[in-house]
Amino acid sequence: MINPRLETDLNDYPFARLGALIADLPVPAQPIIMSVGEPQGPVPQFARDVVSRDLATSNRYPPNQGTPDLCAAIVAWLQRRYGIADGVLDPARHVLPLAGSKEGVFAIGTVAVPPSKDGAQPIVMIPNPFYQVYLGAAVLSGGAPVFMNADAGNGFMPDFDAVPADTWKRTALVYLCSPGNPQGAMATLPYLQKLIDQCRRHGAILAIDECYAEIYNGAAPAGGLQAALAMDETGGRDPFANVVVFHSLSKRSNAAGLRSGFVAGDPKIVAMMLRWKTYGGVQIPIPIQNASAALWRDEAHVETIRGEYRAKFQLAKSILHNKGGYFTPDGGFFLWLDVGGGEAVTRRLWAEGGVKVLPGGYLAREINGVNPGDRYIRVALVHDLETTRTAITRIAELL
Repeated sequence: MINPRLETDLNDYPFARLGALIADLPVPAQPIIMSVGEPQGPVPQFARDVVSRDLATSNRYPPNQGTPDLCAAIVAWLQRRYGIADGVLDPARHVLPLAGSKEGVFAIGTVAVPPSKDGAQPIVMIPNPFYQVYLGAAVLSGGAPVFMNADAGNGFMPDFDAVPADTWKRTALVYLCSPGNPQGAMATLPYLQKLIDQCRRHGAILAIDECYAEIYNGAAPAGGLQAALAMDETGGRDPFANVVVFHSLSKRSNAAGLRSGFVAGDPKIVAMMLRWKTYGGVQIPIPIQNASAALWRDEAHVETIRGEYRAKFQLAKSILHNKGGYFTPDGGFFLWLDVGGGEAVTRRLWAEGGVKVLPGGYLAREINGVNPGDRYIRVALVHDLETTRTAITRIAELL
C-alpha cells in the first residue's frame, strides 16, 4: 500500500533525526535555534504592503506559468545580476516561477529521469553533503543516487573529472549547489563551464541550486546561465541547453514563508517543468506573485541583508578564531565546523549551552565507510547580531 522507496531508500529527514538525538535532554531555559536555515530578519515592508493590497485577488486561480509581470521581473533581475543582454532570455520560455526553489529541485527529478539510460537504471549525481530534497527527487523518480564527496580535500566542490565513463553514460541528472549548503563553497566560471560540457556530451541535465547566490562574503558567485552564455560553442543549441538554475526569495529577501522562487534555463526543460507543475505542482497566490515581482526589482534590501550576514561572519571569526577549524565560507550563511564528532557535540551544545545545531553527518551519506559530514556541525547564522554573539560565545566556550 506504500511506496517502498519511502522507507527503504530515504532516511528520516535531518530535523527528525535531530529531534530523536536530543529527545532525552531537557529543553534549555533560553534556547537559541541555529539548526534550521530560516532567516529571522523581517520581510521587507513594501512586499508585505503588496500582499495586503492584493488579497482581494485571492478569489482567482493563479496562473501556473506565473504572471507576465513576475516573469518579466525575474528576467530583468537575471540580466542585471549576471550581465545577460536584453533579448537573450524570453520570459515566456526561459523562466518559470515556483512555490520556492524546493518545488523545482524536487520536480526536476521527475522531469529529467527516464525509465532507463544506456540500458540500465539512470544515475542521479548528488554532492555529498547535500540538500536532502535532491535525494528524495532521485529516489522517488526511480533514479540511482551516486554521491560525490565534497570535502576539504577538494575545496568542498565535487570532482566530476573523477567520474568513470560508464557512470557518465548512465547519468540523467546532476545536482550542484553553489554557494554550497552546508559548506558555502562557490563554483568558478571555468568549473561550471566544464561541467556543462560534460553534461551535454553525455546527455545529462545539470540542475544548479543557486538559492544562496545573493549571500556572499567576497565577490558575487558565478551563475550557471552566465557560464553557459560565456561558452564559445553551442553547437546550434539554445545557449542554455541542458542547464537549469533555481533561485529563491527565501534567503535573498528573508522571505522563506512566501514560498516563492523560479527555475530558468533550457526552454525544453522549463516547458516540461510547467507541464509537471500543471499536473501536480503548487500555484503561487497572485498577491505573493505581485510581492515577488517587487522584491526581484529591488536591490537595496538585498544589500542590507548581505551586509548583516557579513557582520555575523566577522563576529563569528573574532570569537571562534580557529576553534572547530573555523573558516569563513565564500557564500551562504552557515558555519561548517569540524568538531571531531557532530552528534556528540550537538548533544553537549544543547544540554550545556542551550544552542541547537545540526550534526553534519545528517546531511551526508556514507561512502566507502566514511561519512564526510560526521566530524562536523552546521550552524545557521540566521539571528540578529546580539543573539548570534551569545550563541557563538557559548559554542566557543564549549569547544
